[in-house]
Amino acid sequence: MEIQKPYLLFLGDAHDPLAAKVAQGINQWHPEYCAGQYRMPDCAADLGLTDMDIAQAKEAGVKTLVIGVANRGGIISDKWIDILTQALEAGMDLAAGLHNKLNDIAELKTLADSLGRNLFDVRFPTQSFPVANGLKRSGKRVLPVGTDCSCGKMYTALAIEQEMLARGIKASFRATGQTGILISGSGVSVDAVVADFISGAVEQITPANDADHWDVVEGQGSLFHPSFAGVTLGLIHGAQADALVLCHEPTRTHMRGLPTYPVPEIQTCIDACLAAARLTNPAAHFVAISVNTSQLTKAQAQECLAEIEAEFALPAVDPFRQGVGRIVDALALLSETAVGKPVKEREKI
Repeated sequence: MEIQKPYLLFLGDAHDPLAAKVAQGINQWHPEYCAGQYRMPDCAADLGLTDMDIAQAKEAGVKTLVIGVANRGGIISDKWIDILTQALEAGMDLAAGLHNKLNDIAELKTLADSLGRNLFDVRFPTQSFPVANGLKRSGKRVLPVGTDCSCGKMYTALAIEQEMLARGIKASFRATGQTGILISGSGVSVDAVVADFISGAVEQITPANDADHWDVVEGQGSLFHPSFAGVTLGLIHGAQADALVLCHEPTRTHMRGLPTYPVPEIQTCIDACLAAARLTNPAAHFVAISVNTSQLTKAQAQECLAEIEAEFALPAVDPFRQGVGRIVDALALLSETAVGKPVKEREKI
């Protein structure tokens, strides 16, 4: 899959900034890919990029319109079709990571075929996967897990990879969702894999590696989110992580999109994730807590991080405000011999 650049990031009618997290992720990690943004009149998201219509994007040399909206249900809205049609007619390809396929919309498929344009549905794997075997693999793996969805797992993973590479540590980001795939250029969207093969797919994208190489696996969902816990569990088992990083948004009172389900306590989430992770890696343990403090003032954030760190005796950082240096410091302590030690010995590290 080779998606041509530069991109026009389509924010559509996003109802809040978080709904445009796909576009935000691409712009954050590869701003050089992004020529501008397209926002419909009722769009509540803004990346600060140049606003463009299709004609302006064509003039700017845009090659692909990327749907940067992750709405509930992952649908391609009927209100978007005219704009997507204009993009195809202007010579652009289309790329999306939604549950609803571009290639299943007859109007777009017929037009794209007639114009020789490409429709990229990056959420849907084009290969098949085996059932997981749970066998120990060489190399090291770190997996962010969350108390909820959309609380910083992908950002944390990308920041860890970036910091590791800057230090000369061997590391690879392993994408497991549509935004990560658009950012990195490879991976598998695990929520589109048949349930029996989720863990096997994750084993495939995190194969045996050099002993000192870290796979930084993108986390998904939450074990406590009734809508997505199944995907999270399969991912945890397949990743066979040596290290886990808990991601948390402290101002939320309920699971995203589910007002009747409260966000779990941090300790409850730690316990459940460890129980799941130790099925395929008995030595798995938490090394840090990544806290999304975007809804807090600087002073409130510092207080929150200090309280979490004191309570759980783990480094607590906001990757955006402070970076992930302390998380990578903790990972660096996991020497090749430490990774192989029994759990009780490793917990002293």
